[in-house]
Amino acid sequence: MKLFRKLREKHKKNVLQLVEKAHLFKRYIFLLLGTLVYAIAYNLFFFKNNIVYGGASGISIILQNLIDPSLTILILNIFFLILSFFLLGKRKTIDSVVGSILFPLFVKLTADIGNYIIIDNSDLLLITIIGGVCVGVASGIVFKSGFTTGGTDILNQIVSKYFKISIGSSMLLIDGIIVLIGGFFFGWTRVLYAIIVLYIINILVDKVVLGISKNKAVYITTDKDEEVIDYLLKELKLGITLIETRGGYTNKKDQIIMCVVPTSEYFKVSEGVEQIDSKAVVLVTDAYQTSGTYTGNSNIIA
Repeated sequence: MKLFRKLREKHKKNVLQLVEKAHLFKRYIFLLLGTLVYAIAYNLFFFKNNIVYGGASGISIILQNLIDPSLTILILNIFFLILSFFLLGKRKTIDSVVGSILFPLFVKLTADIGNYIIIDNSDLLLITIIGGVCVGVASGIVFKSGFTTGGTDILNQIVSKYFKISIGSSMLLIDGIIVLIGGFFFGWTRVLYAIIVLYIINILVDKVVLGISKNKAVYITTDKDEEVIDYLLKELKLGITLIETRGGYTNKKDQIIMCVVPTSEYFKVSEGVEQIDSKAVVLVTDAYQTSGTYTGNSNIIA
């Protein structure tokens, strides 16, 4: 039994190693690109306008009159890397090392970019939106490559692990504190702009990492299974999977019909099922990636 567990753990490690080594050169190129765009957006949109949107970069804006922003970010990143090594472990720390060094380096190298790209800073709302889009896309590229830019991303993981809260709650807590501190230094109007930036970044990171959903996964529970299946298979030419279920309250066996449909065709599924069975339960989710072939039934307790 112990031998079996060891073999299983070894297989897991081998798979993880293959994932980490796959397209390594391409991943580093995306890391460089994402970090560079992030640094440019920081200098071009946020640092010049004192918009503190959280993270180590937000702290560097608050402390700009005391210490060079790139140095502030570097010091904070090194400090968080040390914490990560002791509190999160070697593996998680390694993924943050390169980004933690590259970002402050690019911030320093692009510090004077505003002298070459002249932007009218009078419209702060436009600056906020464009800056948020740039940082959101850049962060998504970095995360999708399997790395991070360090900073409070590490702190978020530490707080989440040791205080037993979600990463989202941790980000809200830490970035919220930094944004509020920025409000005391630069005014509360800047806080409102920072909230817009954070909202845009969170949306775009998901879109870049997961992609824009072109398909919907539809789960249907109906008393008229045969008619719905016939409609999906013969009329809409969709592939379906039947999932065996058992009601948690009634203990009654049933089945769920699952299919993946292009977003533009979803209305045909919903309207058709409505016509067949007006009491049918239809659950719809975004399907960001659909690949491979599956045949057979799944047993699920619902």
